[in-house]
Amino acid sequence: MNQYKIHPIVMGTKIFDKGMMTYQHDYGEPYTIPIYCWYLEGGDRKVLIDTGEMCPVRSEDREKSIGGKVYNFEDGLGLWKLSPKDIDIVIHTHLHNDHCENDSKCVNATIYVHEKELERIHDPHPLDFRYLEDYIMDVEKNGQIKTITEDQEILPGVQVIHTPAHTEGGMTILVNTAQGKAAITGFCVIMENFFPPKEIRAMDMDVIPPGTHVNVYASYDIMLKVKDMADILLPLHDPKFASIDTIPS
Repeated sequence: MNQYKIHPIVMGTKIFDKGMMTYQHDYGEPYTIPIYCWYLEGGDRKVLIDTGEMCPVRSEDREKSIGGKVYNFEDGLGLWKLSPKDIDIVIHTHLHNDHCENDSKCVNATIYVHEKELERIHDPHPLDFRYLEDYIMDVEKNGQIKTITEDQEILPGVQVIHTPAHTEGGMTILVNTAQGKAAITGFCVIMENFFPPKEIRAMDMDVIPPGTHVNVYASYDIMLKVKDMADILLPLHDPKFASIDTIPS
């Protein structure tokens, strides 16, 4: 079975209240998160997990906050001698706008999306303001989208599992690496969500659910499931990966 190297590329940032990540904790604390796309190197297909922001804010302050450089889509892919047209497969953790704004540039890609996510982006609840269907209309019209209805292997060594913690159609991507199974989470969290500080663990909480969630109790259990099955945890927005070229190193 193929083993992959995972390359996190920062394709944007957000500055907001840390409680948007850590449910019931650290409200009022300003926090900058990186927005990644993840290039999977291995096998004979060029694979991205998510595509990031189309027009990211690129500033010294933001890069200092995350400890790494922010790229636009073309420059970020160029780090690995790729262009958008070279991408064969895009797999989406979910379809909030900051995870899919560059889809239309990947003109040759098959784009995997959970069916519930596709339903939601076309018929969002008022609370779902992060869904903007404009970003997927071109690829949908072109027939590039392939919907996922159940857990499955996309390629040898790359599996998707339905993890509706942050959104109804969230998918965690499990990737075989030389150091075991890596999980790129299908929900927006940081490493602290998986490894809470001692004062939170003292409350008998083994994980912290995402600040934005579908069902907070189910989200807690989903996080435990993902934590238990992975050798390498890759939370979608943890700043530590902004300074790392390759996982495992």
